[in-house]
Amino acid sequence: MTGDGPGAALLRLVAVMDTLRVSCPWDARQTHESLAPHLLEECYEALDALEGGDPAALRDELGDVLLQVMFHARIAAERTDGTGYTIDDVAEGIVAKLVRRHPHVFADVTVSGPEEVKQNWDAIKAAERAETGDTSASVLDTVPFGQPALALAAQLQRRAERAGAPAELAGPPAVAPAGPDGAEGGQAVSDIGAELFALVAKAREAGLDPELELRAAARQYRDQVRAWERSGRHQGR
Repeated sequence: MTGDGPGAALLRLVAVMDTLRVSCPWDARQTHESLAPHLLEECYEALDALEGGDPAALRDELGDVLLQVMFHARIAAERTDGTGYTIDDVAEGIVAKLVRRHPHVFADVTVSGPEEVKQNWDAIKAAERAETGDTSASVLDTVPFGQPALALAAQLQRRAERAGAPAELAGPPAVAPAGPDGAEGGQAVSDIGAELFALVAKAREAGLDPELELRAAARQYRDQVRAWERSGRHQGR
């Protein structure tokens, strides 16, 4: 914490980023594309610190995530083709979105609880898309398929559920190859793939995040293997 008031350190970070972009050979040559792996890595490191229960480590990792946001905005600010933007534009954009999608806080809308907040958010988001001419055919069109498979399955199910899709659609997918009107590419789903997808639905029904649950199981397995290694029982195999 500093004595300069909230946000003062953020302004210093902007100044440091400006200096690095000009004076550091490595920072000066970076692009959105070259930084893309770091953006993903830093988010995973922050998640790892959160799961490890170390507040100081989480604070440091969040700083690394923030740096990625600052870096990308600084690169964008250099463009002169009309597509550029600054860190202030990024901040203003999220401020406007938060105010717009929380009318129960910043306007005169009344809500009964968290579920109605989510419903309002989705309705406002849909209205925003309509205003900008975005006529996406599906609520799933904006789901990023580059994310881990468990997280992807969970997000698809959440989106479909909020759109009113029948709950049974989240059951095991058909194992046979899809027909002409089925999934893109007509890819077959194995028994294991179908079971995994159904397990994601089961986890969500229990109020659990499937990605985090599997990560917890993976950490436990890691600890068990390390204990086995320390015991020396693996030697001689």
